[in-house]
Amino acid sequence: MTMIDPFPKMSSMTALSGLIGSGCMIFGVPCLPTISASPTAREPQAILVLGGSPTRERFAAQFALEHPQLPIFVSSGSPEEYAQYVFDQAGVKRDRIHLDYRAVDTVTNFTVMVTEFQQRKITDVYVITSEFHMPRALVIGKIVLGSRGIEMHPVAIPSQIKSENPTKSLRDGLRSVFWLVMGS
Repeated sequence: MTMIDPFPKMSSMTALSGLIGSGCMIFGVPCLPTISASPTAREPQAILVLGGSPTRERFAAQFALEHPQLPIFVSSGSPEEYAQYVFDQAGVKRDRIHLDYRAVDTVTNFTVMVTEFQQRKITDVYVITSEFHMPRALVIGKIVLGSRGIEMHPVAIPSQIKSENPTKSLRDGLRSVFWLVMGS
């Protein structure tokens, strides 16, 4: 028996994107940046590095030198000894670095760290990840961080990989909405 897909591929993506957007509106989750007549640019108060590649820690160490007052949170990145070595080599003080290894994927990078940011009263955060990974990080970050009033300021690292499969963004967007609905 052959199944007929009632939605062509693009229609399926549009329908699922609409589902996520509708879910965000229903639950009052800010999925898109706020639009106002006079935008207020708030300065980020922390740096969040999404684990997944040693390149991200190396980039973050240099970025941290340009923002010497900001704490750095590395979520499930390189092993502790290597991460400390990278920041030490760049001259970043260890008391600024917070290594957290609880996350197992991009969604949990955000869901684990959002409480930490709230406890520290952080309302704006630089998010560092690879360029190909940033679209998915934006979807998740806008949902998870946005639900707690935390603004995400993306910093993409150029990468050889051109793009991720968009279904990963869709899947993780739905997981993020589910996290919110289930009471986070």
